[in-house]
Amino acid sequence: MRIGHGFDAHALAIGRPFVLGGVRVPFGRGPFGHSDADVLAHAISDALLGAAALGDLGGRFPDSDPQWKGADSMRLLASCAADVRAAGYAIENVDATVVVDRPKLAGFVGAMRANVAAALGIDASCVSVKAKTSEGMGYTGDGSGIAAYAVALLR
Repeated sequence: MRIGHGFDAHALAIGRPFVLGGVRVPFGRGPFGHSDADVLAHAISDALLGAAALGDLGGRFPDSDPQWKGADSMRLLASCAADVRAAGYAIENVDATVVVDRPKLAGFVGAMRANVAAALGIDASCVSVKAKTSEGMGYTGDGSGIAAYAVALLR
């Protein structure tokens, strides 16, 4: 068994779509980044890559490469999952936590779980996505940013 941990954070910017776990959430701001800045997909990607000792998301899809401008992070996640399988590992489960005070995400978690499971090629019962607030503290609480943490178990 192998365990990996992932983390990602992005600033929230006016005029950017708010995409999380492949779900477009209606909100006036969205994560700013070179790709679609889906922090949930990025954190899970890094957890998978870390568990398999295959590097990290930035090394595979660098923001210095224009081909990844605006990239769909769920496609990047699926690519990382394929690389993990090619290295001889099976994805047992992932557990992720998104930290942001607004927008409220509870109504979107089911769709996020389904999207992540589809990208990973595993059952949705093996994917956990939780949304937490930071009670107004820090960049996730004052509205200037969003963060996600993830762990992945491989065998």
